[in-house]
Amino acid sequence: MSNKPLRTGIFTPVIIKKEAIMSNSPESSRLKNFPISWFAMIMGLSGFTIAWMRAEHILQLPFIVSPFLLSLTVALFVAITAVYGLKIVRYPEIVQSEINHPVKIAFLPTFSISLILISIALLQDYARISFWLWLIGTSLHFIFTLFVLSSWVHQSKYEIKHLNPAWFIPVVGNILVPVAGVHHAPLEISWFFFSIGLFFWPVLTSIIFNRLIFHQSLPERFIPTLFIFIAPPSVACISWYNLTGTLSEFGFILYYIGLFFFLLVTVQAKYFIRIRFFLSWWAYSFPIAALTIATLLMAKESGKALFFWGGAGLLAALTILIIVLVIQTATAIARKTICIDEEH
Repeated sequence: MSNKPLRTGIFTPVIIKKEAIMSNSPESSRLKNFPISWFAMIMGLSGFTIAWMRAEHILQLPFIVSPFLLSLTVALFVAITAVYGLKIVRYPEIVQSEINHPVKIAFLPTFSISLILISIALLQDYARISFWLWLIGTSLHFIFTLFVLSSWVHQSKYEIKHLNPAWFIPVVGNILVPVAGVHHAPLEISWFFFSIGLFFWPVLTSIIFNRLIFHQSLPERFIPTLFIFIAPPSVACISWYNLTGTLSEFGFILYYIGLFFFLLVTVQAKYFIRIRFFLSWWAYSFPIAALTIATLLMAKESGKALFFWGGAGLLAALTILIIVLVIQTATAIARKTICIDEEH
């Protein structure tokens, strides 16, 4: 029988060319460059949702805003997870390179932290769902913590230029576990995770300050991550209250450290305002949300008007910030200026 070379010669190049076009299409390229740091947006929106929940309770506001925010956050989490899941299926080698990247690896636990935060937001009204999200999120976060720490200890790729405040995410995220964990598991588990985060927080603070003071400045896209300094003490304050049932002197210390870092970055506003939009802008959101929640907690426990006004003011500022971030992100998506090679 004939091998029909003419048929093969006609159609094979067409098929190859079609596959090449599909692999290099704008949609394919944007999926390849869809970073896991998108989950930082879920962290910010989850924190924003929880802040409004606490405000509606403590400031006696109508329960209108938080249900809407919760639905929006869950929907976006599902959408982002679906897109990144598609990336894992279609481009596993790119996902692997992202996981092994000395900078991008720090954002891997944003997925597990998002699960934990959503479980906190669902705790009051959907306890069973909250439990499963907390369990999955906490288990994943523990695995991510061990993975990232192992890569740090047996490192062969890290340089001082790779160090930035996003390094707080993998280990200090453990501090967040007790917020819902005290309701879902034996107390010892929450103390375990809290202890991990509380140990590594000052360690990382020291080495990151060493990098900021004695080495080159942060690249423009990572300057927003300076706000992450606010998050560990603010979240620790909230977790300490959940673990002990009182703020006590140590809780006050944690709160005021978070407040100091907020003031420190606030007086440097001119450096942040002039930065063009990157996805890293979402690093502004969760730390301020954490401080807002901690301030509302201080208001509830102390009964002092100063903290009530402070919590309300921070919530208003956070609301404006989230609106700006959503608009900027939507604009960047429309203009196709994110999820491109430059984004990495």
